[in-house]
Amino acid sequence: MRTPVPLLVVGDALLDHDLCGRAERLAPDAPVPVVSGARRTSRPGGAALAACLAAADGRPVTLVTALGDDEASATLARLLAGRVRLVRLPLTGALSSKTRILAQGRPLLRLDDGEGRAAQATREACRAVAEASAVLVADYGRGTADVLREALTGAAARVPVVWDPHPRGSPPVPGVRLVTPSTAEARSFAARPGAFAARPDTGTAGQGGSGGGLQGAARDAGALVRVWRAASVAVTLGGRGALLSHGETPLLVPSPATAEGDACGAGDRFAATAAGRLADGELTETAVRAAVHAATRYVTEGGVRSLPEGAAPPPDRPAGREPADDALRTAARVRAAGGSVVAAGGCFDLLHAGHVALLQAARRAGDCLVVCVNSDASVRRRKGDGRPLVPLRDRVRVLRALECVDAVAVFEEDTPERLLGELRPDIWAKGGDYALARLPEASLVESWGGQVVLFPYLDGRSTTGIARRAASAPRPR
Repeated sequence: MRTPVPLLVVGDALLDHDLCGRAERLAPDAPVPVVSGARRTSRPGGAALAACLAAADGRPVTLVTALGDDEASATLARLLAGRVRLVRLPLTGALSSKTRILAQGRPLLRLDDGEGRAAQATREACRAVAEASAVLVADYGRGTADVLREALTGAAARVPVVWDPHPRGSPPVPGVRLVTPSTAEARSFAARPGAFAARPDTGTAGQGGSGGGLQGAARDAGALVRVWRAASVAVTLGGRGALLSHGETPLLVPSPATAEGDACGAGDRFAATAAGRLADGELTETAVRAAVHAATRYVTEGGVRSLPEGAAPPPDRPAGREPADDALRTAARVRAAGGSVVAAGGCFDLLHAGHVALLQAARRAGDCLVVCVNSDASVRRRKGDGRPLVPLRDRVRVLRALECVDAVAVFEEDTPERLLGELRPDIWAKGGDYALARLPEASLVESWGGQVVLFPYLDGRSTTGIARRAASAPRPR
């Protein structure tokens, strides 16, 4: 496996706090919720979160940011120790921090403290930018990108630079490889005077057309490519994915699944993944696709609240792998909410209508469906040489695209007993063709009170039959 290229993150670090508790009544003196049993957690935020997420992908990361002598700066420095290399800029004022108050996992209120700004560049910081192989600018509008603007302009002409902008910050330097505004951020930047000067067909700045949905995002992205002189702009669309524009017809990169959960930090996850992939030499389209998947997974797994205090976030999975951790977290969340977990397994080589019918029926039997799929080596041992016809990477991707599938986990063994022992599903679903056989995993599932359930199988559908018909079909001359 290729060693990941080091990444330099330049931007404004924040210190984030969450107060998580329960809200079960209103205060007697005002119609506001009373939050009880609150637990406080602290973590890196802003550019510091982006740096930690990039480091969790297994690459060396250096963070250039402004820190002072205040308590928040000292706390953040301790949280970053051992995770990233830190290059400090002087800070005027106190480090910015934000505190979210949440009840039942939903934000009720946010408190912001500290208005510190980067004071000036340093020789060490300029040298770090000049020597970087790739750069991510996480601009939160507090001056770090501004004081290093000249050095960043030189970097953009030499190496991949990804710029995650903020309405309070300055525009990206010319020549950046990719800019990653949200829909609202792109709208804000595009509405500024001059943004649509190169588009006579769009009317006055900030107007022109409906201004909403994909049409508005495409128009904004195309205008910003030109006014920023950027190679590309990817407007993030929340749970819908991202819209990538090089200035003309945009590319829509949809989310692989509907992600519901705390989206705080999802933009940092997107930018960090995209920057890392570009650092490794991948095409912009490939980097954006990986970033959409990583951000979706990040939200689904709980976002920042899934990251333990003072510990590195879980690494982004290598392409084509589906570790059981995702499925285990999905099962744990469903059980915590009082739901039941259904699991189904198989090779799912040449996914066909019979597979889909089984998985749809299995999902209706519970509150989530985890699909356990054989690895390529496992399929070869079971089915013989020449199988699988479809490699693991593609089989997993097709399964994840099904609306009825909540998570996918890969097992290397011939049978899924080890994985089932970790998942402990309430229902183990199999096709009706096993009706006359005692499944080897039945005793295991029943040992924790689970139930094996058979579902009707569509007649005449099989991977072997499809492959045989395809091989015997006459070929066009």
